[in-house]
Amino acid sequence: MKHILFFILFFTALSVSAQAEFNSKFKPIPAPKFNAKPKKIPAPETKDPQAELNDIPSIKTPNVFENTTITQKSKFQIGEEKSKFTMSTETDFANPGDRYVAKMEKDLDKALKDAGLREGRGVLVKKNISLGDFKTKSEYFIVKFRDFGAIDGDLVKVSSNEVVVRDRLLLDSNFQQVKINLNPGFNKLDFEALNIGTLGGNTAEIQVYDDKGAMVTSDYWDNLAAGFKASIVVTKE
Repeated sequence: MKHILFFILFFTALSVSAQAEFNSKFKPIPAPKFNAKPKKIPAPETKDPQAELNDIPSIKTPNVFENTTITQKSKFQIGEEKSKFTMSTETDFANPGDRYVAKMEKDLDKALKDAGLREGRGVLVKKNISLGDFKTKSEYFIVKFRDFGAIDGDLVKVSSNEVVVRDRLLLDSNFQQVKINLNPGFNKLDFEALNIGTLGGNTAEIQVYDDKGAMVTSDYWDNLAAGFKASIVVTKE
């Protein structure tokens, strides 16, 4: 037992002596120095709890009275529903002054027609018309023509007893005359509208004179359709 204790103490002393010698000879190596700065870590972002609540979509409670799939719409109502029908062509974007412009144009058009400066596209006269029956001892008649309304290119053909005297007469604002010889007895003078003018039907004013220069008649036709005639019947005594 003493021998074992001796060996333990011997080895312990030997170990301490060796460690002391090793520590006296060992020089520690200093840690290298680096100039790099430590990286800054950003602070974590904080969220506002109230903002998160605002991002949550709102939930709208359905109205059971308006949803017909849940509650059927009642057939009964209080009061009388007003009709949405209207004859007005105006819209919410229409110019209120347009109605007055249209009325002014209509009044101006009427004034021009009354003054003989414009013709209207009214109902065309689609029949032959008579300008009267006359008796005379004259050997011939002088018939003068002019456009009764606006100058718009009215054309007239003049015939006597179905014989053409003037096949094409363009009417303007001045009178143009045509001499028509009369046969003994019955004579029919026809003035046929060859066209309608650009502003309305065929219109003309006529003045008829005998061989003495006396006026026999003065008349006109208005809005006569193309192909129809105004006629005078003359009996030569």
